[in-house]
Amino acid sequence: MSPDARPRKQVHLAAHFPGVNNTTVWADPPAGRPTFPELSTPFEQGIPHSPAGGTSPGSSLGSQIDFASFVHLARTAERGRFDFFFLAEGLRLREHKGRIHDLDVLGRPESLTVLNALAAVTERLGLAGTVSATFNEPYELARRFASLDHLSGGRAAWNIVTTSDAFTGENFRRGGYLDHADRYTRAAEFLATARALWDSGPAGGPPRQVDHSGRHFAVRGEFGVARSPQGHPVVIQAGDSAEGREFAASAADVIFTRHSGPEAGRAFYADVKRRLPAYGRRPEDLKIMPGVTFVLGDTLAEAQERAVEIRRQQVSPQTALLTLEQVWGVDLSSYDPDGPLPDIDPDPHGELAQGRVRIADPQAVADRWRALSRAKGLSIRETVIETTGRQSFVGTPDSVAREMDHFVQSDAADGFILVPHLTPDGLDPFVERVVPLLQERGVHRTEYTGTTLRSHLGLPDPARPARKD
Repeated sequence: MSPDARPRKQVHLAAHFPGVNNTTVWADPPAGRPTFPELSTPFEQGIPHSPAGGTSPGSSLGSQIDFASFVHLARTAERGRFDFFFLAEGLRLREHKGRIHDLDVLGRPESLTVLNALAAVTERLGLAGTVSATFNEPYELARRFASLDHLSGGRAAWNIVTTSDAFTGENFRRGGYLDHADRYTRAAEFLATARALWDSGPAGGPPRQVDHSGRHFAVRGEFGVARSPQGHPVVIQAGDSAEGREFAASAADVIFTRHSGPEAGRAFYADVKRRLPAYGRRPEDLKIMPGVTFVLGDTLAEAQERAVEIRRQQVSPQTALLTLEQVWGVDLSSYDPDGPLPDIDPDPHGELAQGRVRIADPQAVADRWRALSRAKGLSIRETVIETTGRQSFVGTPDSVAREMDHFVQSDAADGFILVPHLTPDGLDPFVERVVPLLQERGVHRTEYTGTTLRSHLGLPDPARPARKD
């Protein structure tokens, strides 16, 4: 069936609370970025933390950890009838050349704690948190997510991530190192065990015994939390590798991915959806929602000008060199950010960055960036700006609504996870100016029709397996 002949798809929307990587614009006055005179260099002053351990009203640190900020963004998303609110999380502040990464947030509360608190001040909005399958145990984490699902009335979601680096593992007793090849096998067993626990909870009868013995986990006993309102919390998976795509096709409800444009989006969409039948699943059983940004203006020219300004704020000269060093694996501080890319090849064994996902083929990335730089005459900073941004919708509210709708109707995505560049009120303009236009087009709800996150996403409740005893 052609896209024009079939019923129009709904545009699913979620909101990501920003604060890591180079999305948040700390230097923008509404973000209230603090400066610390005792830090000697502009690069060091980019670290959004207070050496004294405190915060000042309106500071970017305050906006990143104050509960009022989480409440504001979540309620804005709920006012826009979004599917869910999404929190990312890291288990260790990343380092670059032995210093804390300048774009990490120090002091961010633990995600599930924040989401449980948000359950009390929202009514329908889904609540999604990132938690690693590497540094947790199935019984304990299944219990925490089942509890959130009960407290929220069926609105919990787990973004399951894997962690394979020893640097992060230094915070954990067992040393934490997990071979890269094992990270998805552990995650798959972790999720299967958690789902067995969720299914075992009492639902009008006695709890079922769980008896699991596998390569990574051994669980034997009864789960003390009743089966939750939506059966299982929604499972989100982030990963674009072949392993990640297969894991998502087999087990996830939503994919949080990253597209560079509609063609790449359609290719990814088609590849993942074609994998589903092998697991007895339908295309509508898995929602693909890339993380995207947006910039609005009263005219296209105004929006484009503002978008250029934002990207230059997001990628400072220091950030451009830092990003380049993550690819090249060597110190490039002697290079001019406004000059050409290095003519030396990357060191595939370079260890300047700690706590970041390693680039699988740095030479291929360097070759691609050099070709782009030569073709367009781009400097280091300009190359980083062009190659590291998310899919961004830039224009008037009407043009952004039309482009987003076309993206979904042409099977480049099922919806979007919006990552605003300001905290906490960066989502407000989208909800006020774009959401009403999507509603007028008939592709976004005007009211919630269900109470659970699964109902918002159009996902079936998981069937409870028959008792074996």
